[in-house]
Amino acid sequence: MHQPFHTRFEQEEFDYQTLIDALKEYARPRDKITDLIRKGVIVRIKKGLYVLGQGYAQRPYSKELLANLIYGPSYISLDWALRHYDMIPERVEAVTSVTTGRSRRFVTPAGLFIYRNIPLTAFRYGMTQMETEDGKTFLIASAAKALCDKIRDDRGIGMRSIKEMQRYLTTELRMDERTLTALDPSQIEKIANGYQSAKLRLLKKYLDRLHRLNREGRP
Repeated sequence: MHQPFHTRFEQEEFDYQTLIDALKEYARPRDKITDLIRKGVIVRIKKGLYVLGQGYAQRPYSKELLANLIYGPSYISLDWALRHYDMIPERVEAVTSVTTGRSRRFVTPAGLFIYRNIPLTAFRYGMTQMETEDGKTFLIASAAKALCDKIRDDRGIGMRSIKEMQRYLTTELRMDERTLTALDPSQIEKIANGYQSAKLRLLKKYLDRLHRLNREGRP
């Protein structure tokens, strides 16, 4: 090759067709792909999806973009998104997403990717596009949607009062109420309607209370 192989890609994450195009001068490109994987030049994340291997990538790959590509339709949400927005203090290992497909788990060389099924009516609202430092874009839930997805997904919690919602958010998730006041209750209401969820309507009432106390200057 005149041009180093690893410089033939615009980004570190690429699909099978892009890989084949980069190997078009080879008579048996599939054999070459096997050789490149064996040598660690490329890493197979799943069938049809690859990244450049350590020592060959020009910059780190994006786990968020990989999550969008591994299984879809989907976008980042739940714990990974909450940590992305600094809403929870804990480090999150698995990249979590929501999908209209069935719930799935993928163990890959890039880590664990978890996808949780939600209704289409809830999936449609609260998705936003973000850009990485090197210009790649990925889909992620808004902060409000990530929290709603988390509450809805946590089937082990039963909440019937604002006090129980407060305890869950501040004790179980260890969220700061000052962070929660940045959320728009009207957005929560739309998401709650999409889910038809009593728990999320309770979240909206709790946020209304926080906003009211904040306006009144009360602790």
